[in-house]
Amino acid sequence: MTMAEKMYLPAVFQGLSITMRHFFKKKATIQYPEQQRPIGKEFRGLHVLRRDEQNRERCTACGLCAVACPAEAITMVAGERKKGEENLYREEKYAVTYEINMLRCIFCGLCEEACPKEAVFLQNNKMAPPRYERDEFIYGKDRLLEPLDAGNSKENIKYRY
Repeated sequence: MTMAEKMYLPAVFQGLSITMRHFFKKKATIQYPEQQRPIGKEFRGLHVLRRDEQNRERCTACGLCAVACPAEAITMVAGERKKGEENLYREEKYAVTYEINMLRCIFCGLCEEACPKEAVFLQNNKMAPPRYERDEFIYGKDRLLEPLDAGNSKENIKYRY
């Protein structure tokens, strides 16, 4: 071994020591979806359209959430409540269609703050699930409305407040 080759040996051992340190370091990656990272209290996840105590929709289609959304992810069409629908909608005006494009949404929570009826909430325990098709990320009222089931009552849905 020449003198020049001997000079490389410390560098080789230094590189090996770095590699060995990384073998025993805590891994930064997790096996999602089997493992999930803990979610903080300030986390803003999936949206939910809340109902009132009598299971009527709280949203009055005022449009403040859509105006407050910086990503323009919320679209809605307002409609008038007809006679006999008092048990479905709390106010005379309601959202016939209410859609949130989850690909555009930045989960800032401004829609939640802008809503005067406290109808829009971001859950702090659910993330948008992975999908393969782009149109599956447009959530309509069927996916956003709080379910009527007793198992999915308000006590089981975790809000930030």
